[in-house]
Amino acid sequence: MELLISLISGAIGGNLSGRLINKIDQGVVINSIAGIVGGGLGGQLLSMVGAGALAGGGVDLMGIIGQIASGGVGGGVVLAIVSVIRKALGK
Repeated sequence: MELLISLISGAIGGNLSGRLINKIDQGVVINSIAGIVGGGLGGQLLSMVGAGALAGGGVDLMGIIGQIASGGVGGGVVLAIVSVIRKALGK
């Protein structure tokens, strides 16, 4: 359940980041894919570094909030990385 929440919030975070920061916007499909990857990685990394109470706390409210936050931030970060790589390859 936690992974699904991270993936969905990552897709949302990637698309939100792309819309808010026009320089990293890569279109809905790439924003979503980068967000899903980042959301999955963000949720896993947060639980691995010891924030298990926030990220892997089960289906309680704090666990869900932690998964949404880490997924959304991870999605935005991976989208920014993808944007930098694509711009570097385009030059």
